[in-house]
Amino acid sequence: MKLTFLGTGTSTGVPAIGCDCETCVSADPRDKRLRVSVLIEHAGKRLLVDTSPDFRQQALRYRITRLDAVLITHTHADHIFGLDDVRPLNFRHGALAVFASEHSWRNIRRIFQYVFEPSHFGGGLPQIVPHVIEAGAPFDFSPELHVLPLRVIHGRLPVLAFRFNDLAYVTDLSEMPPETAAALRDLDVLVLGCLRFRTHPTHLNVEQALALIEELKPRRTYLTHISHEIKHARDAAALPPHVELAYDGLEVESG
Repeated sequence: MKLTFLGTGTSTGVPAIGCDCETCVSADPRDKRLRVSVLIEHAGKRLLVDTSPDFRQQALRYRITRLDAVLITHTHADHIFGLDDVRPLNFRHGALAVFASEHSWRNIRRIFQYVFEPSHFGGGLPQIVPHVIEAGAPFDFSPELHVLPLRVIHGRLPVLAFRFNDLAYVTDLSEMPPETAAALRDLDVLVLGCLRFRTHPTHLNVEQALALIEELKPRRTYLTHISHEIKHARDAAALPPHVELAYDGLEVESG
């Protein structure tokens, strides 16, 4: 299985608009972070997790010409606002399966009302096939690719994390319920959201992320959803050997 980090930044992206901090003016390409998203490739299937506002740029940069499905963690703007940009893939390959919770579908139908309740024609609409999924209910994309949605808490908002075989993608969380932690122990690869060093009401900080990693004991962990308060070259060196800062374009193999 291959995971490609399409974006590793927080909701503002990095550099942040109008900011001249050390990270935002850095020439290190690892400090240039599009909004968070990953591509999972395994057994001939290609799954996108979240359609960030930067999806068009990501698809062009990483030559995404086909997807088998999109999985949605939740519907904050930095995770969903690129959904309209699946249209060129529709033109070539037809309707695209999109998997999300019932709560997320209510928001998707509201945000993209023009897709589900079209009032005019001529501009082209995303062609998507909705699938409702729920935490704790696994499903398969192929005999070799198993997906287990899991619940984490983002402030007060339930968010879906996903386990793909022995790799898990867990972003935008401040709390992990015990049943989710039990399902994520002893992974090969864990991708974990970690915003900054200071505490935050809806995201893990570095100290909290490291404590959770120590509990779950994955063989490798990659931190994502990173703000401009973390500078790659300066801060990556302080992490334990089995924990790394992800960066846009990083490819990770598992299994």
